[in-house]
Amino acid sequence: MHSVIVSDRRHHWLAVALMASVPATAQIAAPGTAPARGPDAPRPADAPASTTSGDAVQGTGPIVPDAEFGAALPPLSGDINAPLEPMPAIPAAGSTPATTTAPVSPGETLGPVGPEDPALTQPLTPLAAFDATPLQDAVIANSDSPEIRYETVVRGLDALNLDDEFKSLSALREGDGKAANASQVAARAREDEALAVRLMQSLGYYDATALSVVERPPVAATVTTAATPTETTAPVATPATTPVAAVPAADGADTATGRLRAIVTASPGRLYHLSSITVQAPAVVPEDLIRRNLPIKVGDPIEAARIQGAEANVSLVLPQQGYPFVQVGERDILLEDQGPEPVGAYTLPVDTGPRSSFGRLTTVAGAVMGDDAGKGANGAAAETVFGLDHLNIFPRFEQGQLYDSRLTDDLRDALVATGLFNSVAVEPQRTGRAGPDGTEEIDLLVRQTKGPARTLAATAGYSTGQGARVEGSWQHRNLFPDEGALIATAVGGTQEQGLGATFRRSNAGRRDRTFSIIANASHQNYDAYEAYIGTLAVRWSYDSTPIWQKKFTYSYGGELTGTNEDVYDFDLNRRRRGTFFIAALPGQVVFDQSDSLLNPTRGYRLKLNLSPETSVRGGVSPYVRTMVEGTVYYPINDRLVIAGRARAGSVQGISRDELAPSRRYYGGGGGSVRGYGYQRLGPFEPVNPADPEAKRNPVGGRSLNEFAVEARYRFGNFGIVPFVDAGNSYEDSLPTFSALRWGAGIGGRFYTNFGPFRVDVATPLNPRPGDGKIALYISIGQAF
Repeated sequence: MHSVIVSDRRHHWLAVALMASVPATAQIAAPGTAPARGPDAPRPADAPASTTSGDAVQGTGPIVPDAEFGAALPPLSGDINAPLEPMPAIPAAGSTPATTTAPVSPGETLGPVGPEDPALTQPLTPLAAFDATPLQDAVIANSDSPEIRYETVVRGLDALNLDDEFKSLSALREGDGKAANASQVAARAREDEALAVRLMQSLGYYDATALSVVERPPVAATVTTAATPTETTAPVATPATTPVAAVPAADGADTATGRLRAIVTASPGRLYHLSSITVQAPAVVPEDLIRRNLPIKVGDPIEAARIQGAEANVSLVLPQQGYPFVQVGERDILLEDQGPEPVGAYTLPVDTGPRSSFGRLTTVAGAVMGDDAGKGANGAAAETVFGLDHLNIFPRFEQGQLYDSRLTDDLRDALVATGLFNSVAVEPQRTGRAGPDGTEEIDLLVRQTKGPARTLAATAGYSTGQGARVEGSWQHRNLFPDEGALIATAVGGTQEQGLGATFRRSNAGRRDRTFSIIANASHQNYDAYEAYIGTLAVRWSYDSTPIWQKKFTYSYGGELTGTNEDVYDFDLNRRRRGTFFIAALPGQVVFDQSDSLLNPTRGYRLKLNLSPETSVRGGVSPYVRTMVEGTVYYPINDRLVIAGRARAGSVQGISRDELAPSRRYYGGGGGSVRGYGYQRLGPFEPVNPADPEAKRNPVGGRSLNEFAVEARYRFGNFGIVPFVDAGNSYEDSLPTFSALRWGAGIGGRFYTNFGPFRVDVATPLNPRPGDGKIALYISIGQAF
């Protein structure tokens, strides 16, 4: 029961509305009218005729005094807890009430009570089922209204170095200064308020606040005056600042004459710091493994990026230290803002799982678990690419070695690099087996799905002196399992044509070791020689790959070559054809400290080629061909790399004229000294006395030296490379620094995911008679 207190003063306002000099009861029974006042009051001539009640004139008598009005009211109980008087019942339609509290005017009747609304009798919707999703503001642009322009001002974030991040996420900035109406500007500003608070809290300012205001620029208003025809109206400026709620929301008509200004003001408040760090985890080995890999300390700001990075480091490092199943739980930070300094107590739960070591490899066809495990993409039974015997060639770990997730990733990457899988995954599996050191042995499950094994490829290039050259290849990478590939190649060009076939077994008994059998035949027609060459070779190599660039690589093998070539005979003073049979044992070692195989930007490489050979041409003439090369890459900054190369070659044990022209050393061309034609550096044929102006062809030499410097400037996927080259080839078996030929030029680079596309234009700096002025080189890859 609610108590209601009624005072006489609450009814005092009724006296102002009553206009009669008769007793109050008569006034209630027959209410009068108060005289109208104000600009809309009827004039005396229009006033209606007065009516009388008793001896007073209704409408012109005095207002009832308070005392007389109060006396006419029924007595009220002084007990505030007394029950309320019951209200008289409403009679049914068509019935006459027994009693009435007030007379009903003549002709006035109560209408029938309508039927009760069925919806009012339905139960209310349960709170749990009530949809509390707020309605989304829908801004409907009026096509007839002008588009609103606005500018964004941000205050308070630049001191925290958050201005750039705010701009990248801001709703106001995303709108690019345009909106359908002012309501849309205000909504964006409110979104940016919340964004500013989130950004400040991410740095540890948990008391941060932000406020957005939309200002309206001064708008000229027209004041109309009763002016003579020679007078003009004067503009009156409206206030410049309007709060967000006061900006018109319907359209931009009020702001069409100027730009709105949306201002977001951020107040960071106090910076919170870590007061304690607690890690809840079982014992690990070593005992400080988790704490030393959680790079935060007491006193650090409670910065979101720092905290998340520290936790991510735990998730990354522990699997590398023998804990493959580590789970970092949900952190808890208890903030305390009542002390002298705002601080937070940090707690991190970590479930490390068992300390583990490598066990065995297992495999299954299919890359997904569940009903489709073991099935291919078309629903048929999936095939495994490799059995366990070949899979066990790839790991770089031994059974019983402490688990390291990096070695697991390396195994997966090596399998992907074969190009034989549609999908492949390597997953650690718990076994419950205890190893000799007390760790649990973890088996690695290889899920594999067979992919396409055939590839078509083509490359093309052009260089002055060498002409255009196109090479195509077809290969089946697993024609002879495991990883026995057959590769067919064809070369077509203006000065070279050829066919070749290669059998290659990758990962032959050891990861990244390759065994190859090569057979090819070619025709080469250059200024230096014209030759038909057939070669049969075998080769073993241990090479770098894109996923594992090795510091030390090598290759060795054997080669048999038969060649028929035209050679300049100095005794006859003319060219003649000769046949050479060559047996060789070529080998190569490379020490690589660069940071990339295809596009190095720092480090260096050293390479040595050594090939003992013998030439059979009327007799056996053994000799040795050698080549040593060094390259260096030095980054000036992120965009500019200085690259240098030096190379020297020598042939010992045979005279130049007994050496097949295709085995001699030549300088010039895109991979040598740019600016000069292909193979056109070195000794030339003697002048023909019968025709001194006739073209002289190079005859090659037994030694070579080359030098090159490039400035590789890259911007995005493009680059500019100015360069200077120098070098020459010599008749003697050892190179000298005399008679160096210099070339210079500039190149363009377009960087792709398989290497840079190169276009170089060069000119000789000290040309000889017959050298061209410009040389062009187009190919894939850097010059060195």
